[in-house]
Formats: sequence, structure tokens, C-alpha cells
Amino acid sequence: MLVTIKNLQVHYGSRLALQIKNPVEIEEGDRIGIIGSNGAGKTTLVRALLGIIPYQGQIVTSLKPEEMAAHLQFNNYVSTMPVRYVVEAMLNTSIKKDRQLQELIRFFDFEQCLGKRYQSLSGGQKQRLTIIMVMMQDAPLTFFDEVTSGLDFETRQKLMELLMKWYQGRSNTLCIVSHYYEELELLVRKLLILDQGNVIDYGDKESLFRKYCGNSIMILDASRENDILTRDYKRLHSPEHLLALSCRNEEEEIELASLLIRHNVTFKRSSSDIEIMFINAKAAYEANKEKGENGYEE
Repeated sequence: MLVTIKNLQVHYGSRLALQIKNPVEIEEGDRIGIIGSNGAGKTTLVRALLGIIPYQGQIVTSLKPEEMAAHLQFNNYVSTMPVRYVVEAMLNTSIKKDRQLQELIRFFDFEQCLGKRYQSLSGGQKQRLTIIMVMMQDAPLTFFDEVTSGLDFETRQKLMELLMKWYQGRSNTLCIVSHYYEELELLVRKLLILDQGNVIDYGDKESLFRKYCGNSIMILDASRENDILTRDYKRLHSPEHLLALSCRNEEEEIELASLLIRHNVTFKRSSSDIEIMFINAKAAYEANKEKGENGYEE
């Protein structure tokens, strides 16, 4: 096991910001998405795992600090010299002599940025700069904290596709914090779901989807007509403008799809929608709390 977290607690003053009661295990080669609302404890967890904030409990790992790399949410660099010299100074290497660094610069299409100063880079270029320097470490365990925050949709998609392509077939373990769920669907295999500093659930992405949503779901616009048409099917929690209907098996899915097609209703079928899964996992957790149960934490 690469990392095991046991009975972890992080306090900010008198406030309990994060607690993990049941062990959370991270295996070599895992691709883990860490999700939750603002203030859920996502970045706090990453900082505790990196050892840069105090915590109570145990984080058991065979890794040395230098075998962990992190892309944190906010980064800044000196702007009085070209980016080329910033990269070489921080990585203590020469671009001309370092083949791995050359490969990453080409892979992220960053050659034209090397002569610019940091302040003149676009948001996407600034993110690529930090990603290159993080990935140069080739660490067994790497954290990406909101790696596409503040970027437009097209830039976000391109960055995530590049990350997915680079790590495909590699054994590096990745923990990715993001609130853009569609990006995580491409890259992660496990999910750690946090809410207000507590673990809602942790496990394989597909298993969690089946647990909280069923075999598959149909997503359509919320309207009075659609509500009446689908009243015999199980509703899931969803954003207000949508209806999310659970299908327990393939037979029910075919039946519902046929009904929607006959009535010319536009819909999307999914067996991996992380946003809908998260909403329903959170609702189930809150319902269990009201009953005096603690869900995953038990």
C-alpha cells in the first residue's frame, strides 16, 4: 500500500476542518478524484498528506517527501527574467541538456513561451508552466489541486486530455482535486467524496455510481410535461433545471428510452455522471446523519 490514512484530524484553531475515521488506502497506480463542495476539506487533505500543515492521527507511507509532487491551487514566479531561466533555476537543470524536460516542453507546446516573462503568459500557459515543473519530478505520488481553475472550457479540456495522454500506461499515482466533474470522468478511477470535513464515501468510480444512482441514469430537462411523462420512474436528486431518472437494469433503461423517444424528449444517458452521483451521495449521507448513522465513517 502506497499510503494509508488512519484517524486523521486537522484543526484550524478550534474548528475541526477535516476528519477521516475509517482508513483510506491509496495504492500504487491509483487515479483518485477528490471531490466536494467549497470548504469540504479537499485542499486541507492534500496539504496534510504533503506534511505542510499539522494534523493528528496517522499517515502511513513508505514514500520520502521528495517522492511526492504537488501542483497547488495558487502559484507565482519571478517576472523579471524570461521563463526559460525560471524553469532552469527551479529545476536545477539545463533545457538544452535535459531530454525529459525537452520532451515535456514539446508535449505541452510550450516552446514559444520560454522567452516570455511570467506576467505576460496567458492563464493556460501559466498552468502549463507549473504542470511541466511538477511532472519533471516524475514522482510516485503527485497531487493536482484545481489544475484547471479559472480557465475557459476549451483550455481546461485540452489540459486534461494532455494529462490523460501523458500518464496513460504509467505507474504514477495521481490524486486530483477538481470541481469540474466532467474532467474527472476522463482521468480518474476512484473517488474520495468529502463534505464539511467528513468522508462521505471512497471507492471505485463505477461502484459508487451504481450504489447511489443505479445501473444507469437518464437526464432530461425539468418541465411539467416531462415530470408527468416519467412519473413512474425513480427520481434522483439533481440540479433544479434537470430530471435524473434511475434505471435499475438494461430492461428498464430500454423501456424508459423508448418512452422518451416516442414523445420526442431530448435526453442523455449516463453510467458515470459524477455530478449526479455526488449530489445523491451527499443526500444519502445527510439522511443517515439524521438517523444517527455515519455512513462510510462507520
